[in-house]
Amino acid sequence: MRKQTIFVAVAMALSLQANAQTKGGGISQEMLLKMQQEQKFTAADNAVANAIAANAIDDLAKNRKAAADIDTHFSIETPSQSITNQHSSGRCWMFSGMNVLRSNFAKRTDSLRVDFSQAYLFFYDQLEKSNLFLQSVIDLAKKDFEDPDVQFLFKSPIGDGGTFCGVADLTEKYGLVPKEVMPESFSSDNTSRMSKLITSRLREDGLKLRKMVAEGKKAAEIQKVKADMLGKVYKMLAMTIGEPPTQFTYAHRNKKGDAVGEAKTYTPQEFYKEVVGDKLNGTFIMVMNDPRHPYYKTYEVDLDRHTYDGHNWKYLNLPMDDIEKLAIASLKDGRKMYSSYDVGKLLDRKRGYADTENFDYGSLMGTTFGMDKADRIRTFDSGSTHAMTLCAVDLDANGKAKKWKVENSWGATWGQQGCMIMTDRWFREYMFRLVVDKKYVPEDMLKMNDQKPIMLTHDDPLFIDE
Repeated sequence: MRKQTIFVAVAMALSLQANAQTKGGGISQEMLLKMQQEQKFTAADNAVANAIAANAIDDLAKNRKAAADIDTHFSIETPSQSITNQHSSGRCWMFSGMNVLRSNFAKRTDSLRVDFSQAYLFFYDQLEKSNLFLQSVIDLAKKDFEDPDVQFLFKSPIGDGGTFCGVADLTEKYGLVPKEVMPESFSSDNTSRMSKLITSRLREDGLKLRKMVAEGKKAAEIQKVKADMLGKVYKMLAMTIGEPPTQFTYAHRNKKGDAVGEAKTYTPQEFYKEVVGDKLNGTFIMVMNDPRHPYYKTYEVDLDRHTYDGHNWKYLNLPMDDIEKLAIASLKDGRKMYSSYDVGKLLDRKRGYADTENFDYGSLMGTTFGMDKADRIRTFDSGSTHAMTLCAVDLDANGKAKKWKVENSWGATWGQQGCMIMTDRWFREYMFRLVVDKKYVPEDMLKMNDQKPIMLTHDDPLFIDE
Protein backbone atom coordinates (compact mmCIF):
# COMPACT_ATOMS: atom_id res chain seq x y z
CA MET A 1 0.00 0.00 0.00
CA ARG A 2 1.36 3.42 -0.96
CA LYS A 3 2.20 6.03 1.71
CA GLN A 4 -0.45 8.43 0.37
CA THR A 5 -3.12 5.75 0.68
CA ILE A 6 -2.00 4.96 4.24
CA PHE A 7 -2.12 8.67 5.18
CA VAL A 8 -5.66 9.05 3.81
CA ALA A 9 -6.84 5.91 5.63
CA VAL A 10 -5.37 7.06 8.93
CA ALA A 11 -6.89 10.53 8.52
CA MET A 12 -10.31 9.05 7.78
CA ALA A 13 -10.04 6.74 10.82
CA LEU A 14 -9.13 9.64 13.08
CA SER A 15 -11.97 11.69 11.64
CA LEU A 16 -14.45 8.88 12.24
CA GLN A 17 -13.09 8.42 15.77
CA ALA A 18 -13.45 12.14 16.52
CA ASN A 19 -16.98 12.16 15.17
CA ALA A 20 -17.86 9.09 17.22
CA GLN A 21 -16.54 10.79 20.35
CA THR A 22 -18.44 14.02 19.74
CA LYS A 23 -21.81 12.48 18.88
CA GLY A 24 -24.49 13.76 21.23
CA GLY A 25 -22.47 16.51 22.90
CA GLY A 26 -18.99 15.09 23.33
CA ILE A 27 -15.78 17.12 23.35
CA SER A 28 -14.66 17.73 19.75
CA GLN A 29 -11.13 18.52 18.63
CA GLU A 30 -12.26 22.07 17.84
CA MET A 31 -13.67 22.50 21.34
CA LEU A 32 -10.51 21.16 22.91
CA LEU A 33 -8.32 23.43 20.79
CA LYS A 34 -10.44 26.45 21.77
CA MET A 35 -10.12 25.60 25.46
CA GLN A 36 -6.38 25.24 25.15
CA GLN A 37 -6.10 28.60 23.41
CA GLU A 38 -8.49 30.53 25.69
CA GLN A 39 -7.27 29.04 28.96
CA LYS A 40 -3.53 29.43 28.39
CA PHE A 41 -1.55 29.85 31.59
CA THR A 42 -0.09 33.25 32.37
CA ALA A 43 3.08 33.57 34.39
CA ALA A 44 0.92 34.15 37.47
CA ASP A 45 -1.11 31.03 36.69
CA ASN A 46 2.08 28.99 36.44
CA ALA A 47 3.20 30.26 39.82
CA VAL A 48 -0.15 29.35 41.40
CA ALA A 49 -0.18 25.92 39.75
CA ASN A 50 3.32 25.23 41.07
CA ALA A 51 2.22 26.23 44.55
CA ILE A 52 -0.92 24.05 44.38
CA ALA A 53 1.12 21.08 43.23
CA ALA A 54 3.14 21.18 46.46
CA ASN A 55 0.58 22.44 49.01
CA ALA A 56 -2.96 21.85 50.31
CA ILE A 57 -5.50 24.02 48.50
CA ASP A 58 -6.95 25.32 51.78
CA ASP A 59 -3.54 26.52 52.94
CA LEU A 60 -3.16 28.59 49.77
CA ALA A 61 -6.76 29.84 49.67
CA LYS A 62 -6.76 30.95 53.30
CA ASN A 63 -7.76 34.59 53.54
CA ARG A 64 -5.04 36.27 55.58
CA LYS A 65 -7.29 39.28 56.19
CA ALA A 66 -9.65 36.96 58.09
CA ALA A 67 -6.90 35.29 60.13
CA ALA A 68 -7.04 37.63 63.11
CA ASP A 69 -7.40 36.30 66.64
CA ILE A 70 -10.84 34.82 67.28
CA ASP A 71 -13.08 36.70 69.69
CA THR A 72 -14.08 34.02 72.20
CA HIS A 73 -16.41 36.20 74.30
CA PHE A 74 -20.12 35.37 74.21
CA SER A 75 -22.82 37.51 75.78
CA ILE A 76 -25.06 34.47 76.30
CA GLU A 77 -23.43 31.13 77.10
CA THR A 78 -24.76 27.95 78.68
CA PRO A 79 -22.68 26.11 81.32
CA SER A 80 -19.81 24.14 79.82
CA GLN A 81 -19.69 20.36 79.99
CA SER A 82 -17.19 17.66 79.04
CA ILE A 83 -16.51 17.26 75.33
CA THR A 84 -17.24 13.90 73.72
CA ASN A 85 -15.59 12.07 70.82
CA GLN A 86 -17.49 10.04 68.22
CA HIS A 87 -14.20 8.82 66.68
CA SER A 88 -14.61 7.09 63.29
CA SER A 89 -18.38 6.78 63.39
CA GLY A 90 -21.36 8.69 62.03
CA ARG A 91 -23.10 9.06 65.39
CA CYS A 92 -22.93 12.86 65.68
CA TRP A 93 -26.75 13.04 65.94
CA MET A 94 -26.66 10.77 68.99
CA PHE A 95 -23.79 12.64 70.65
CA SER A 96 -25.50 15.98 70.12
CA GLY A 97 -28.83 14.67 71.38
CA MET A 98 -27.25 13.21 74.51
CA ASN A 99 -25.34 16.45 75.08
CA VAL A 100 -28.72 18.19 75.28
CA LEU A 101 -30.18 15.57 77.63
CA ARG A 102 -27.26 15.64 80.07
CA SER A 103 -27.22 19.44 79.99
CA ASN A 104 -30.92 19.51 80.86
CA PHE A 105 -30.29 17.10 83.73
CA ALA A 106 -27.43 19.23 85.08
CA LYS A 107 -29.60 22.35 84.83
CA ARG A 108 -32.47 20.68 86.66
CA THR A 109 -30.37 19.23 89.49
CA ASP A 110 -27.90 22.15 89.66
CA SER A 111 -25.17 20.02 91.29
CA LEU A 112 -25.21 16.64 89.53
CA ARG A 113 -23.86 15.55 86.16
CA VAL A 114 -24.00 12.37 84.11
CA ASP A 115 -22.36 11.05 80.93
CA PHE A 116 -24.60 8.72 78.96
CA SER A 117 -23.47 5.62 77.10
CA GLN A 118 -23.62 6.15 73.36
CA ALA A 119 -22.66 2.49 72.84
CA TYR A 120 -25.82 1.36 74.65
CA LEU A 121 -28.18 3.39 72.50
CA PHE A 122 -26.21 2.67 69.34
CA PHE A 123 -26.71 -1.07 69.88
CA TYR A 124 -30.48 -0.63 69.82
CA ASP A 125 -30.31 1.90 67.01
CA GLN A 126 -28.61 -0.67 64.80
CA LEU A 127 -30.98 -3.46 65.88
CA GLU A 128 -34.03 -1.25 65.23
CA LYS A 129 -32.74 -0.12 61.85
CA SER A 130 -32.19 -3.76 60.92
CA ASN A 131 -35.80 -4.52 61.83
CA LEU A 132 -36.99 -1.44 59.94
CA PHE A 133 -35.20 -2.71 56.83
CA LEU A 134 -36.48 -6.28 57.06
CA GLN A 135 -40.07 -5.28 57.79
CA SER A 136 -40.04 -2.67 55.03
CA VAL A 137 -38.76 -5.32 52.62
CA ILE A 138 -41.77 -7.46 53.58
CA ASP A 139 -44.14 -4.51 53.20
CA LEU A 140 -42.80 -3.73 49.70
CA ALA A 141 -42.13 -7.32 48.62
CA LYS A 142 -44.79 -7.25 45.89
CA LYS A 143 -43.09 -4.31 44.17
CA ASP A 144 -40.52 -4.93 41.46
CA PHE A 145 -36.96 -5.08 42.71
CA GLU A 146 -36.19 -2.09 40.45
CA ASP A 147 -38.81 0.04 42.24
CA PRO A 148 -37.16 3.18 43.70
CA ASP A 149 -38.32 2.42 47.25
CA VAL A 150 -37.02 -1.14 47.11
CA GLN A 151 -33.74 0.06 45.65
CA PHE A 152 -33.46 2.66 48.42
CA LEU A 153 -33.85 -0.04 51.08
CA PHE A 154 -31.26 -2.41 49.64
CA LYS A 155 -28.81 0.38 48.88
CA SER A 156 -28.53 1.35 52.55
CA PRO A 157 -30.15 -1.22 54.88
CA ILE A 158 -28.62 0.44 57.94
CA GLY A 159 -26.27 3.33 58.71
CA ASP A 160 -24.77 5.36 61.53
CA GLY A 161 -26.63 8.57 60.69
CA GLY A 162 -29.82 9.96 62.11
CA THR A 163 -31.71 12.85 63.65
CA PHE A 164 -33.01 13.91 67.05
CA CYS A 165 -36.25 12.04 66.30
CA GLY A 166 -34.19 8.88 66.71
CA VAL A 167 -32.86 10.01 70.09
CA ALA A 168 -36.43 10.57 71.29
CA ASP A 169 -37.82 7.26 69.98
CA LEU A 170 -34.89 5.12 71.11
CA THR A 171 -34.50 6.56 74.61
CA GLU A 172 -38.22 6.35 75.32
CA LYS A 173 -38.24 2.68 74.28
CA TYR A 174 -34.92 1.44 75.66
CA GLY A 175 -33.95 3.99 78.28
CA LEU A 176 -30.43 5.18 79.05
CA VAL A 177 -27.41 3.95 80.99
CA PRO A 178 -24.33 5.82 82.26
CA LYS A 179 -21.19 5.61 80.13
CA GLU A 180 -19.27 3.67 82.79
CA VAL A 181 -21.94 0.96 82.74
CA MET A 182 -21.47 0.32 79.01
CA PRO A 183 -18.33 1.99 77.63
CA GLU A 184 -17.38 2.27 73.98
CA SER A 185 -15.90 -0.67 72.10
CA PHE A 186 -13.55 -0.62 69.12
CA SER A 187 -16.47 -1.29 66.77
CA SER A 188 -18.71 1.41 68.23
CA ASP A 189 -15.87 3.90 67.74
CA ASN A 190 -14.95 2.45 64.35
CA THR A 191 -18.20 1.32 62.76
CA SER A 192 -17.25 0.69 59.14
CA ARG A 193 -16.40 -3.03 59.16
CA MET A 194 -19.20 -4.01 61.53
CA SER A 195 -21.71 -2.06 59.45
CA LYS A 196 -20.58 -3.67 56.19
CA LEU A 197 -20.92 -7.17 57.64
CA ILE A 198 -24.40 -6.53 59.01
CA THR A 199 -25.41 -4.86 55.76
CA SER A 200 -24.38 -7.93 53.75
CA ARG A 201 -26.28 -10.18 56.15
CA LEU A 202 -29.41 -8.03 55.86
CA ARG A 203 -29.34 -7.87 52.07
CA GLU A 204 -29.19 -11.64 51.85
CA ASP A 205 -32.01 -11.98 54.37
CA GLY A 206 -34.03 -9.37 52.51
CA LEU A 207 -33.89 -11.47 49.35
CA LYS A 208 -35.10 -14.52 51.31
CA LEU A 209 -38.07 -12.56 52.70
CA ARG A 210 -39.04 -11.30 49.25
CA LYS A 211 -38.96 -14.90 48.00
CA MET A 212 -41.18 -16.07 50.86
CA VAL A 213 -43.76 -13.41 50.04
CA ALA A 214 -43.62 -14.31 46.34
CA GLU A 215 -44.21 -17.97 47.24
CA GLY A 216 -47.30 -17.03 49.24
CA LYS A 217 -45.97 -18.01 52.67
CA LYS A 218 -48.21 -17.12 55.62
CA ALA A 219 -47.55 -13.86 57.47
CA ALA A 220 -46.90 -15.68 60.77
CA GLU A 221 -44.24 -17.86 59.15
CA ILE A 222 -42.58 -14.83 57.55
CA GLN A 223 -42.52 -13.01 60.88
CA LYS A 224 -40.95 -16.03 62.60
CA VAL A 225 -38.20 -16.15 60.00
CA LYS A 226 -37.67 -12.38 60.34
CA ALA A 227 -37.32 -12.75 64.12
CA ASP A 228 -34.66 -15.45 63.61
CA MET A 229 -32.81 -13.13 61.23
CA LEU A 230 -32.88 -10.34 63.81
CA GLY A 231 -31.54 -12.75 66.39
CA LYS A 232 -28.44 -13.24 64.27
CA VAL A 233 -28.03 -9.45 63.97
CA TYR A 234 -28.42 -9.16 67.76
CA LYS A 235 -25.57 -11.61 68.25
CA MET A 236 -23.34 -9.76 65.75
CA LEU A 237 -24.00 -6.50 67.62
CA ALA A 238 -23.37 -8.12 71.01
CA MET A 239 -20.04 -9.48 69.77
CA THR A 240 -18.89 -6.11 68.40
CA ILE A 241 -20.48 -3.47 70.62
CA GLY A 242 -21.23 -5.53 73.72
CA GLU A 243 -24.52 -6.82 75.10
CA PRO A 244 -26.59 -4.04 76.73
CA PRO A 245 -27.30 -4.36 80.46
CA THR A 246 -30.86 -4.90 81.61
CA GLN A 247 -30.05 -3.80 85.17
CA PHE A 248 -27.18 -1.95 86.81
CA THR A 249 -26.09 -0.26 90.02
CA TYR A 250 -25.09 3.39 89.94
CA ALA A 251 -24.45 6.33 92.27
CA HIS A 252 -24.94 9.84 90.91
CA ARG A 253 -21.93 12.14 90.78
CA ASN A 254 -21.45 15.84 91.38
CA LYS A 255 -19.68 18.15 88.95
CA LYS A 256 -16.30 17.19 90.45
CA GLY A 257 -16.97 13.54 89.67
CA ASP A 258 -17.46 12.46 93.29
CA ALA A 259 -20.23 9.98 94.13
CA VAL A 260 -23.26 11.53 95.84
CA GLY A 261 -25.46 9.40 98.09
CA GLU A 262 -25.86 5.64 98.01
CA ALA A 263 -25.79 3.58 94.85
CA LYS A 264 -29.16 2.44 93.52
CA THR A 265 -30.17 -0.38 91.21
CA TYR A 266 -31.86 0.69 87.99
CA THR A 267 -33.22 -0.70 84.79
CA PRO A 268 -32.33 1.49 81.78
CA GLN A 269 -35.96 2.63 81.58
CA GLU A 270 -35.99 3.59 85.27
CA PHE A 271 -32.76 5.52 84.84
CA TYR A 272 -34.24 7.35 81.84
CA LYS A 273 -37.25 8.45 83.91
CA GLU A 274 -34.98 9.72 86.67
CA VAL A 275 -32.56 11.70 84.48
CA VAL A 276 -34.87 12.78 81.62
CA GLY A 277 -38.36 12.56 83.07
CA ASP A 278 -41.38 12.16 80.85
CA LYS A 279 -41.35 11.29 77.16
CA LEU A 280 -39.38 13.54 74.83
CA ASN A 281 -41.82 13.18 71.94
CA GLY A 282 -44.31 16.02 72.09
CA THR A 283 -42.00 18.36 74.02
CA PHE A 284 -40.01 19.75 71.07
CA ILE A 285 -40.27 20.79 67.45
CA MET A 286 -37.63 20.48 64.76
CA VAL A 287 -37.26 23.50 62.51
CA MET A 288 -35.40 23.67 59.22
CA ASN A 289 -34.16 26.34 56.87
CA ASP A 290 -34.74 25.11 53.33
CA PRO A 291 -35.27 28.06 50.96
CA ARG A 292 -36.35 25.74 48.12
CA HIS A 293 -39.73 25.16 49.77
CA PRO A 294 -42.39 27.58 51.08
CA TYR A 295 -41.82 28.74 54.63
CA TYR A 296 -44.26 28.21 57.50
CA LYS A 297 -45.21 24.78 56.16
CA THR A 298 -44.58 21.43 57.83
CA TYR A 299 -42.81 18.64 55.97
CA GLU A 300 -42.23 14.95 56.63
CA VAL A 301 -39.56 12.74 55.11
CA ASP A 302 -40.81 9.36 53.92
CA LEU A 303 -38.96 6.27 55.24
CA ASP A 304 -36.74 8.39 57.49
CA ARG A 305 -37.01 7.03 61.01
CA HIS A 306 -34.99 4.88 63.39
CA THR A 307 -37.63 2.42 64.56
CA TYR A 308 -40.45 0.81 62.61
CA ASP A 309 -42.93 1.87 65.28
CA GLY A 310 -41.36 5.33 65.67
CA HIS A 311 -41.73 8.69 63.98
CA ASN A 312 -40.66 9.83 60.56
CA TRP A 313 -38.51 12.94 60.60
CA LYS A 314 -40.87 15.96 60.57
CA TYR A 315 -39.96 19.64 60.54
CA LEU A 316 -41.33 23.15 60.22
CA ASN A 317 -39.61 25.19 57.50
CA LEU A 318 -38.71 28.67 58.73
CA PRO A 319 -36.65 31.68 57.59
CA MET A 320 -33.34 32.11 59.38
CA ASP A 321 -34.59 35.21 61.23
CA ASP A 322 -37.24 33.12 62.97
CA ILE A 323 -34.85 30.27 63.69
CA GLU A 324 -32.37 32.65 65.29
CA LYS A 325 -35.09 34.09 67.55
CA LEU A 326 -35.96 30.59 68.77
CA ALA A 327 -32.31 29.75 69.39
CA ILE A 328 -31.65 32.97 71.30
CA ALA A 329 -34.73 32.44 73.51
CA SER A 330 -33.56 28.95 74.44
CA LEU A 331 -29.96 30.01 75.12
CA LYS A 332 -31.10 32.91 77.29
CA ASP A 333 -32.81 30.34 79.50
CA GLY A 334 -29.65 28.22 79.68
CA ARG A 335 -30.90 25.49 77.35
CA LYS A 336 -28.58 23.92 74.78
CA MET A 337 -30.04 22.67 71.48
CA TYR A 338 -29.48 19.96 68.92
CA SER A 339 -28.50 21.59 65.62
CA SER A 340 -26.96 20.55 62.30
CA TYR A 341 -24.78 22.13 59.62
CA ASP A 342 -22.83 21.65 56.42
CA VAL A 343 -19.70 21.53 58.51
CA GLY A 344 -17.26 21.01 55.64
CA LYS A 345 -17.92 24.39 54.06
CA LEU A 346 -15.40 27.16 54.75
CA LEU A 347 -14.32 25.72 58.09
CA ASP A 348 -10.86 26.50 59.43
CA ARG A 349 -10.38 23.13 61.11
CA LYS A 350 -7.17 24.08 62.88
CA ARG A 351 -8.88 26.94 64.69
CA GLY A 352 -12.39 25.49 64.92
CA TYR A 353 -13.70 28.63 63.24
CA ALA A 354 -16.33 28.82 60.48
CA ASP A 355 -16.73 31.99 58.41
CA THR A 356 -17.69 32.72 54.82
CA GLU A 357 -14.47 34.77 54.50
CA ASN A 358 -12.07 32.09 55.74
CA PHE A 359 -11.01 31.03 52.23
CA ASP A 360 -10.85 32.76 48.86
CA TYR A 361 -11.10 29.84 46.44
CA GLY A 362 -12.33 32.10 43.63
CA SER A 363 -9.16 34.20 43.45
CA LEU A 364 -6.96 31.12 43.75
CA MET A 365 -8.72 29.30 40.90
CA GLY A 366 -9.56 32.34 38.79
CA THR A 367 -13.29 31.71 38.89
CA THR A 368 -16.38 32.34 41.05
CA PHE A 369 -18.63 30.25 43.30
CA GLY A 370 -21.90 32.15 43.28
CA MET A 371 -24.75 29.77 44.11
CA ASP A 372 -27.14 30.79 46.85
CA LYS A 373 -28.31 28.41 49.60
CA ALA A 374 -31.30 27.10 47.65
CA ASP A 375 -29.23 26.32 44.55
CA ARG A 376 -26.52 24.67 46.62
CA ILE A 377 -29.12 22.35 48.13
CA ARG A 378 -30.95 21.45 44.92
CA THR A 379 -27.68 20.67 43.12
CA PHE A 380 -26.38 18.48 45.99
CA ASP A 381 -23.58 21.00 46.62
CA SER A 382 -24.67 21.57 50.21
CA GLY A 383 -26.69 19.75 52.83
CA SER A 384 -26.82 18.90 56.49
CA THR A 385 -23.78 16.74 57.17
CA HIS A 386 -23.01 17.04 60.89
CA ALA A 387 -24.93 17.59 64.13
CA MET A 388 -23.50 19.65 66.99
CA THR A 389 -24.88 21.16 70.18
CA LEU A 390 -25.66 24.87 70.05
CA CYS A 391 -24.45 26.34 73.34
CA ALA A 392 -23.77 30.09 73.01
CA VAL A 393 -24.51 33.27 71.08
CA ASP A 394 -22.94 36.72 71.08
CA LEU A 395 -25.43 39.57 70.56
CA ASP A 396 -24.84 43.16 69.47
CA ALA A 397 -26.41 46.22 71.09
CA ASN A 398 -29.61 45.66 69.09
CA GLY A 399 -29.96 42.03 70.14
CA LYS A 400 -28.83 40.64 66.79
CA ALA A 401 -26.49 37.67 66.63
CA LYS A 402 -22.84 38.31 65.74
CA LYS A 403 -21.51 34.79 66.27
CA TRP A 404 -22.47 31.39 67.67
CA LYS A 405 -20.75 28.50 69.43
CA VAL A 406 -21.41 24.76 69.37
CA GLU A 407 -20.09 21.81 71.35
CA ASN A 408 -18.64 19.36 68.85
CA SER A 409 -18.01 15.61 69.22
CA TRP A 410 -14.48 15.43 67.76
CA GLY A 411 -12.64 15.38 71.10
CA ALA A 412 -11.58 18.05 73.57
CA THR A 413 -8.32 18.91 71.77
CA TRP A 414 -10.05 19.90 68.51
CA GLY A 415 -10.82 23.52 67.63
CA GLN A 416 -11.74 25.81 70.50
CA GLN A 417 -11.27 23.28 73.33
CA GLY A 418 -13.64 20.91 71.55
CA CYS A 419 -16.03 23.65 70.44
CA MET A 420 -16.55 25.49 67.16
CA ILE A 421 -17.23 29.19 66.70
CA MET A 422 -19.30 30.40 63.72
CA THR A 423 -19.90 33.90 62.44
CA ASP A 424 -23.55 34.77 61.92
CA ARG A 425 -23.06 35.13 58.15
CA TRP A 426 -21.75 31.54 58.01
CA PHE A 427 -24.52 30.35 60.35
CA ARG A 428 -27.19 31.70 58.02
CA GLU A 429 -25.71 30.01 54.97
CA TYR A 430 -24.78 26.59 56.36
CA MET A 431 -27.03 25.95 59.34
CA PHE A 432 -30.01 23.69 58.57
CA ARG A 433 -31.76 22.06 61.53
CA LEU A 434 -32.59 23.07 65.08
CA VAL A 435 -34.53 21.22 67.78
CA VAL A 436 -36.26 23.59 70.22
CA ASP A 437 -38.31 22.92 73.34
CA LYS A 438 -41.90 24.02 72.73
CA LYS A 439 -41.77 26.44 75.66
CA TYR A 440 -39.62 28.78 73.53
CA VAL A 441 -41.84 28.57 70.44
CA PRO A 442 -44.58 31.20 69.81
CA GLU A 443 -48.15 29.94 69.69
CA ASP A 444 -48.59 30.68 66.00
CA MET A 445 -45.56 28.55 65.14
CA LEU A 446 -46.82 25.70 67.29
CA LYS A 447 -50.04 25.76 65.29
CA MET A 448 -48.03 25.74 62.05
CA ASN A 449 -46.15 22.69 63.33
CA ASP A 450 -49.48 20.90 63.80
CA GLN A 451 -50.37 21.24 60.11
CA LYS A 452 -50.69 18.04 58.11
CA PRO A 453 -47.13 17.53 56.80
CA ILE A 454 -46.28 17.63 53.13
CA MET A 455 -44.63 14.27 52.42
CA LEU A 456 -41.20 14.47 50.79
CA THR A 457 -39.23 11.61 49.30
CA HIS A 458 -36.27 9.98 50.97
CA ASP A 459 -33.96 10.83 48.05
CA ASP A 460 -34.29 14.61 48.43
CA PRO A 461 -30.90 16.39 48.23
CA LEU A 462 -31.19 17.76 51.77
CA PHE A 463 -32.10 14.59 53.57
CA ILE A 464 -28.70 13.15 54.19
CA ASP A 465 -28.41 11.60 57.65
CA GLU A 466 -25.97 13.38 59.94
